[in-house]
Amino acid sequence: MAILGIDPGIGVTGFSVIEEDAAGRLFYRRSGDVRTNTKASFSQRLKKIYDQILWVIDTEKPTAVALEDTFMAKNVKSALKLGQARGVAILAAACRNLPVYDYAPTAVKMAVVGHGAAGKGQVQQMVLHLLCLKQPLASEHQSDAAAVAICHAHSARFQEKIDLSKKTARS
Repeated sequence: MAILGIDPGIGVTGFSVIEEDAAGRLFYRRSGDVRTNTKASFSQRLKKIYDQILWVIDTEKPTAVALEDTFMAKNVKSALKLGQARGVAILAAACRNLPVYDYAPTAVKMAVVGHGAAGKGQVQQMVLHLLCLKQPLASEHQSDAAAVAICHAHSARFQEKIDLSKKTARS
């Protein structure tokens, strides 16, 4: 299973693609930042995010997309812009018929670090460890996106076990 993790933002949207093999081992494939020009119109900034996420999907062929859910922003205007950046990323996934999964920041930190109040540095170190990387990813946005993808890998595996136990119980 290949998972595209996305850390949405209007200025910078981080992405990371990881793969999980049948034994549950995680492998890093690619990550990057979609940086938008602050001088461009808002619609052009959203289009760039959309186009770049589509390019990643078409290039890497993930089987699922996981996004960090909106956190409480400092002001309403920031929250709305973040929501719109999330929306174009979700639209890109929907255009390629990919399932989309949302995870709260605390759930991501819990899945990767072990507690929901972990700092950015702790998340980066665990991403480094869990993906057996030699050096940290190039940005916090990429690390956060990888963390979301790792969270989904763990959650999907757990959900498969639940579904299997339900089937077994009905038999």
